[in-house]
Amino acid sequence: MIARPLALLVARLLFAQLFLLGSVQKWLDPHTVEQLLAGKAWPEWLVWPALVFNLIAGIILVLGIWTRPVAGLLAAYCVVTSLFHFIPGDGWQMSIFVKNWAIAGGCLALAAAGPGRWALRPDQPSK
Repeated sequence: MIARPLALLVARLLFAQLFLLGSVQKWLDPHTVEQLLAGKAWPEWLVWPALVFNLIAGIILVLGIWTRPVAGLLAAYCVVTSLFHFIPGDGWQMSIFVKNWAIAGGCLALAAAGPGRWALRPDQPSK
């Protein structure tokens, strides 16, 4: 069946672009993330490990290697980063908060499903 492998490939690529573009955004405008971190009394320098994590995780998803553990880590990352957007008086920030939880759910689904057939490390067929 081609639908499942294609769906998993597209899912990996869509999630990858989100995190790859997130790393670019952090590189081009680290001040925005630094403000969010400072607003929650977290060290502003955490923007740089977050950038590296986003970049590496995105590349891993594109390649389809270590998909399950990385997707699980990305789900946790999304839950943690959602907390920076929990500002009930700001509708825009609350929409980002909810979006991060939705992305976490998608990452958990990808962690459960694996990379699919079209990956450098495809799932092994069940015996």
